Amino acid sequence: MTALPQTLLDHLRARQHEMTALLRDLALLESPSHEPAAQEPVFARLAAELAASGMRARRLPGKRTGGQLWAVPRERRRGTPAQLLIGHCDTVWPVGTVERMPVEVRDGRLSGPGVYDMKAGLVQGIFALRALHALRLAPAAEPAFFINSDEEIGSVESLPRIERLARAVRRVFVLEPSLGPAGDLKTRRKGSLRFTLRAFGRAAHSGLDPEKGASAIRELARVIQWLYTLADPARGITVNVGVIAGGLRANVVAPEARAELDVRVLAAEDAVRLERQVLGLTAETPGTRVEVLGGIDRPPLEPTPGNQILTASALRRAGELGIALGEGTAGGASDGSLTSRFTPTLDGLGAVGDGAHAMHEHVVLDRLPERAALLALLLLEPLSPSGVR
Repeated sequence: MTALPQTLLDHLRARQHEMTALLRDLALLESPSHEPAAQEPVFARLAAELAASGMRARRLPGKRTGGQLWAVPRERRRGTPAQLLIGHCDTVWPVGTVERMPVEVRDGRLSGPGVYDMKAGLVQGIFALRALHALRLAPAAEPAFFINSDEEIGSVESLPRIERLARAVRRVFVLEPSLGPAGDLKTRRKGSLRFTLRAFGRAAHSGLDPEKGASAIRELARVIQWLYTLADPARGITVNVGVIAGGLRANVVAPEARAELDVRVLAAEDAVRLERQVLGLTAETPGTRVEVLGGIDRPPLEPTPGNQILTASALRRAGELGIALGEGTAGGASDGSLTSRFTPTLDGLGAVGDGAHAMHEHVVLDRLPERAALLALLLLEPLSPSGVR
């Protein structure tokens, strides 16, 4: 191991207990996406920690969500290009989860709601910046940090800012959890499409006058069967109707029915094609009509030339740290899919662990320092030629 990687790794390993303590505190500050007020304490703590890392943090309030946190170096270098760290502090867990899913350390793991997805990634980002600040290492591009509180619900309010930032920076490092027990990078992600389908018919007594009715449920059932024919596992296309509701009573021809559809794709061209097909649905059952709302929710994260350069850098730097690192495809979405359309993006740089959105959610504590060291080295990497995407 050469001098710089060893120095960073030693520096961060000496602070593993501090990283663990911060992660524990952040997990105890429960912050579900749908409760904006719950975001305030976790944002305040993150702002204080970033300030201790040489950053100046500013709260960007939300209208429907908890808003965002934006941090830049306290001492800016005029004319210096920028690079972005991005993560989220919201979780899928409601307030009170810690009572049945306690935040605790056991057998080298820290478990609790949101530790893996993705508060540990935020901790690693903070300590990577802190290491650069303490060791007086100046990256070629000034690092900025953007943390939102609505990623788990589709970045509904932060999306415009994420896209503006992606257009302005030279590269993005996404602190979402790593992939699998080895902690691989996420170099491909499936894109997602979300739709709500509503079928409308005409109510009638199912025994006395069934011919006077038009069943919305019958039409929706037909549509659902057709939707499942769109799946193509060989191309990475999955289709799932996860919610169905409708009708009034068993003896009434259903005047209305509703379904919610989730589609996942690996290729952007498939997302565009399937969006057009689903939005173009028309009813076939006489007396009914179909209404479709929705479309592409997140584009796929694909291996663009710029993304491949970042991946190669990460694999090389991991080797310098003595870390076995691979890459792979994730089915879930992330804000990295949004930034990758505009600038080179590397995803899955967060914690090593397991159990995202599950009761066994946890992180492996002795991997925190090495992942932070890897991120610090990536922040120090020379910039690729301008215009590479």
